[in-house]
Amino acid sequence: MYAQVLVKIDGQFHRIDLRANDAVTPEAAREWLDAQVVALGCEPLRASGKLLRADKVLVVARDAGLAQIQDPAWGRAFAAAAVALLDKTMIEVDVDGQSLTY
Repeated sequence: MYAQVLVKIDGQFHRIDLRANDAVTPEAAREWLDAQVVALGCEPLRASGKLLRADKVLVVARDAGLAQIQDPAWGRAFAAAAVALLDKTMIEVDVDGQSLTY
């Protein structure tokens, strides 16, 4: 294992462990998350409409919902994108509390 993403959503925790072969480039991560923002119709957290990197990870998790987070392929792609975009190997996405820690 090289990275771990923990997502708390609807009061449930879901842990996604990544191996080295799950790694993606920061550019690929940004493109994947941008596509998810559009596909899921994500609304920004801030009134200014700006989506910071951490905000993007949070709103994608929020709007994807627990079912997609728990889907093995989608969840692994989400976690790999979050790790690459934020350049952190341990990330906790608290959708319920609207926070992200690493």
